[in-house]
This record gives sequence, structure tokens and C-alpha cells, in this order.
Amino acid sequence: MSDGTDKSKNGNRDRRSSDEAALSARLGNLGSRLSQIRDSRKAQAGQTGAGSGDRAANASLMARGLRLSSELVVGVLVGALMGWGLDKLLSTSPWGMIVFLLLGFAAGVRNVVRSASMTSNDLKQ
Repeated sequence: MSDGTDKSKNGNRDRRSSDEAALSARLGNLGSRLSQIRDSRKAQAGQTGAGSGDRAANASLMARGLRLSSELVVGVLVGALMGWGLDKLLSTSPWGMIVFLLLGFAAGVRNVVRSASMTSNDLKQ
């Protein structure tokens, strides 16, 4: 009886060790393939001049977008505040607010267009 149980234990050990060896071989193969892919991507990025420059370019574009959007919002807010102030001062109820809100919007759009054209000229050079 003890001989039969020992054989089954040894059989399980042999099977486990062969499964572990197969898993180890597959992991080694996967590691080598991943390193080849990383090396090819690094070489490709080196050829196109990418890398940390892409992050800096994306950050720069994000900064320009925030600048343009803030110029539009500030133009509208300044127009609204001026209209509200004139309404309170001259008691012309909603008309000052409406007129200056539209003027603020127009000024904001004008600033955005002017800034966008300046940045596009900077990008071309």
C-alpha cells in the first residue's frame, strides 16, 4: 500500500515539475518577445524624434488651449461685470448687462482669434 501512494506522489511531483518547467519556458519566451518589442519601439521613437519631446509638446498645446479658453471666459466676465455696474449706476435694468455681455463676448472671441493666429505663426516658424 505504501508503494502505491508513493508512486502517485512521485507522479504528481513529476507532473508539477514538468508544468513548472513549461510555465518557466513560456515566461522566458514572453520576456524575450516583450524585450524585442520594446527595443523596436525605442528604435522607432529614436528615428521619429519622439519621446519626452512629445510630452513637452502636449503640455505646451494644453497650455495654449487653457490660455485661449481663459481669454474667452475673461472677456465675457469683464463685459458682464461692466454691464452690471452700469445697470446699477444708471438704473437701466437689463440693457447694460445685455449690451456689455455681447461686447465682452465679441472682445473675447477677438482675443482668441488674435492669440490663435499668433501661436499658429509661431508653430510654422
